[in-house]
Amino acid sequence: MKLIDFKKIRDEYIRQNGVPDEPDFSSGRPDYILLFIILALLSVGVIMVFSASPTLGMRTGNGLYYLIERHILSIIIGFAAMVVGLRVNYLYLKKWAGISIVATILLLMALFVPSLGRSAGGAARWLDISLLSFQPSEIAKIIVVIFLAAVFSSYREDKDDILKTLFLALVPVMAIALLVLKQPDLGTTLVIIDTTFILLFVKGIDGRILWGMAAAGMTGIAVLSLTSAYRFKRLIAFLDPWKQRQGAGFHIIQSLLAIGSGGLFGVGLGASRQKFFYLPQQYTDFIFSILCEELGLIGGLGVVILFALFVIRGIRIARFSNDPFGQFLAAGIVSWIGLQAMINIYVVTGLLPTTGIPLPFISFGGTSIVVTLYATGVLLNISKSSAMPGEKK
Repeated sequence: MKLIDFKKIRDEYIRQNGVPDEPDFSSGRPDYILLFIILALLSVGVIMVFSASPTLGMRTGNGLYYLIERHILSIIIGFAAMVVGLRVNYLYLKKWAGISIVATILLLMALFVPSLGRSAGGAARWLDISLLSFQPSEIAKIIVVIFLAAVFSSYREDKDDILKTLFLALVPVMAIALLVLKQPDLGTTLVIIDTTFILLFVKGIDGRILWGMAAAGMTGIAVLSLTSAYRFKRLIAFLDPWKQRQGAGFHIIQSLLAIGSGGLFGVGLGASRQKFFYLPQQYTDFIFSILCEELGLIGGLGVVILFALFVIRGIRIARFSNDPFGQFLAAGIVSWIGLQAMINIYVVTGLLPTTGIPLPFISFGGTSIVVTLYATGVLLNISKSSAMPGEKK
């Protein structure tokens, strides 16, 4: 079963309109509506990091340390990465998919080398190489999407064994997921696994296989939650955070207080009280809480609508892409970013147990911003050769 039969849609459109079957980058223009949505989300992020971070910046003697010296720099580097993703033929990514997945596994393994890996908040997520410091798990998201797109777009139903293809595709991805989980980083692990599941669904894998994988995945999450002390505490806190108001439930209580006190229109930009060391991670994982406190329900809904438009526009690009690799690549990028946004918002509003994961485009974060902007550059690149009806190229 396929939710969207990309090949059928593409072939029918080509039959009616005579669009060539190979990507044509010579005269195409990127999707400017998608670009506007990305810039709008980034602008919201800059404003909110500016509002939420000065209290922490004062510890360095510079209230704008996190905004000017770090966040803006990350966005500048991210824009450079976006330009690369936009200008370089994305088909080259397919050729390097195998090497990229192996390199990513090695980078994740390097996190557990004492001289290279650096822990923060009890998790080994940062890799320090010379003067460069980055999170391999963030890079893993885009590499997994590229790798799966390469494998699935190369599969031929009349020649290849689907089980063999699944084995070759899923073994490296599961190795990455396990390494990310070991950091530990359950949030990123869920994003990687869920994105993989969506691409399998888009590929049209037999429903019995998908249901079996889904059951195995949910069982695995349940076992991990019940056998890990800190995850079990978070699960209990999710069910009743007020019983652990000074423990595992502290984050979600402070987040709900921030969102609730914002009301419909918010307390005003910069007027948040929760950012004064009440709400932890107020400029990263829980920045949406501060946004709702200062800009109210209206501001929160505005951000949700922007993400919804991003997903809709991205699906449209994938649907009308002129080559299979571009279809899967676009679908994977949209799934990853959309899932990550959904999980973050669900966590800060108490709909999911607390897990550390940034809000794309908006949360403070170096590696996350750069990788996300590169991925959206690739998505815009795919849009240049997509045969979207009703739009001039």
